[in-house]
Amino acid sequence: MILKKNRRWVIYLISCLLFTFSQFYRSSIAVISPNLVEDLNLDTEDLGFISASFFYAFAAMQIPVGLFLDRVGPRILMAVFSLVAVIGATVFAYGESAAALIVGRLFLGVGMACNLMGPLKLITTWFSPHYFATLSAIFVSAGTAGNIAAATPLVWLTELFGWRTTFLLFAISNLIIAILFYMIAKDHPDDTPVRHPTKVSSASLSVAMNSILHLFSRRDYWLISIGTFFRYGIYASVQALWAGPFLMITMDLSQVMTGNLLLAMSIGLIIGSPICGWVSDSIFRTRKYVIIAGLAMMAGILITLSVLPIDTGLLILFALFFGFGFSSSTGQIMYAHIKERMPHENAGAAMTGINFFTMTGVAFFLHGLGWAIKELYPGGTLEPDVFRMAFVLFGGCLILTGLLYGLTVDGKGISRERVDEPNLNTR
Repeated sequence: MILKKNRRWVIYLISCLLFTFSQFYRSSIAVISPNLVEDLNLDTEDLGFISASFFYAFAAMQIPVGLFLDRVGPRILMAVFSLVAVIGATVFAYGESAAALIVGRLFLGVGMACNLMGPLKLITTWFSPHYFATLSAIFVSAGTAGNIAAATPLVWLTELFGWRTTFLLFAISNLIIAILFYMIAKDHPDDTPVRHPTKVSSASLSVAMNSILHLFSRRDYWLISIGTFFRYGIYASVQALWAGPFLMITMDLSQVMTGNLLLAMSIGLIIGSPICGWVSDSIFRTRKYVIIAGLAMMAGILITLSVLPIDTGLLILFALFFGFGFSSSTGQIMYAHIKERMPHENAGAAMTGINFFTMTGVAFFLHGLGWAIKELYPGGTLEPDVFRMAFVLFGGCLILTGLLYGLTVDGKGISRERVDEPNLNTR
């Protein structure tokens, strides 16, 4: 009885836990990069490709996930995909070469591909649409605890057990949560009339592809997609990899202190996500300008980091990394923005599409930058000035992104008139 009454919140909580694993896996290379370099003799191109492989696989799965999510349902899809992630974490833990680690990360990317769009689908079926932006923001905020686990806690676990055993422990935990989700979750409330899933026919695929092609004809779809490509691509590549070498090599900090600063970045994102969602929903009632403000702050912080002297105080570094995470949290509003700007019947495809650009952006800035560094600095890919140059490049990209985002139209659902507060427990 208690479970039935509170099922929506239990599903929401377990979904947050699964998203936590996704955030951990995608960010886990940064602090263990010295261990990987030492054990497997890797360079920046290898590190970039290993880290990026997760995002390549994740991005490639977004269109299939979008096509099958409504037909199969998030419960089965998320559970099965999570088992693939468990395999990936195990392969990574036993990897003895860059190629093996890449294969493990590819499995992880596939396995985690449904742990964002699946929960967003569950939010739309279990909660009021009036709070989609707020609940999705809290979801991202809670899930980002995985980024915290991939910072200082991962350093401690690596020092205690080694990085291989640590990943095996995460694989076992991931398996337990996936089984729990499958046992408890439902795709919709019991009293909701639903259309029974049908098999995916060529006609239904044709309709889905026409929906995607329709989105491609809309200017705001491309502007918002470009925005998330650069915003999250830069944020996640910094967090998942480049901040680690920057802090340990350029700023001469220890592995533990590097983990602490990455932790500050994650805390900034966790705190910022619900605040920025609330500010967008209830205070300024705008998507566009809150997002542009966040892009500008991110650019300013990266450019500031690129010119800091090596003896910069830790308090300043903590403030900058916290601010970088906080300002990046405005990016989650892009999901609400594109949902409001696209036709209702295309909303699911639109959010899946924007997630594709989100993940390809990360892969681009991880693998692409690793390759560029190796080409521009042969034999010296881990030199301090390399990472200063990268941060300046990132800052410039974010400035251009903000200018382009200014061409979007604000969300059609945002009104400055006061509205009645709906009940979260109503559909």
